[in-house]
Amino acid sequence: MRYVAFDQPGEPSVLHVAQGPPPVTRPGEVLIEVEAAGISRADTLQRRGLYPPPKGASPILGLEVSGTIAQLTGAGEFSVGDRVVALCNGGGYAEYVSVPVGQVLPLPAQWSFVEGATLPENGFTVYDNLLVRAKLGVGEIALIHGGTSGIGTMGIMFARAVGARAIVTAGSEDKCRAALEIGAQAAIDYKTA
Repeated sequence: MRYVAFDQPGEPSVLHVAQGPPPVTRPGEVLIEVEAAGISRADTLQRRGLYPPPKGASPILGLEVSGTIAQLTGAGEFSVGDRVVALCNGGGYAEYVSVPVGQVLPLPAQWSFVEGATLPENGFTVYDNLLVRAKLGVGEIALIHGGTSGIGTMGIMFARAVGARAIVTAGSEDKCRAALEIGAQAAIDYKTA
């Protein structure tokens, strides 16, 4: 299996393609044939040597992917060949990655694999924080700092989807305008207001 590796921390130029065995899929996991991988802040920090992978996680970079299910190990809700997105415990910058089934979602039918690879990290984080933990609902207001970041833009979209209003902060007029264009109710430039 080909995967993206680095021998020493550094800038993107340290990345290279390496060969290794495919991951072993354990019970409750699915093996995904990767079509696209997202690039998260955690990935870039890990590449630079500033964010070690958690104990037991793959040393291969890549926390979010999209692709097709290649193998199942007791994961009944999916079938081989299903198009999915997943939040990985590392290992996404490879031809195959093994992921716990609870971290896998169907790829929306109208989305490309590239679009799908942008969904898991931000989508899961925002869903858990705004909807599960904060229980954001109709008519409520969410204050979202960093309104044009990946988390911020996803937060605006989730707030709108549940009938809530998003008020955001951002660091420039242009960023405030961008947040308003994607649906923020109001945007505050924290450098001037």
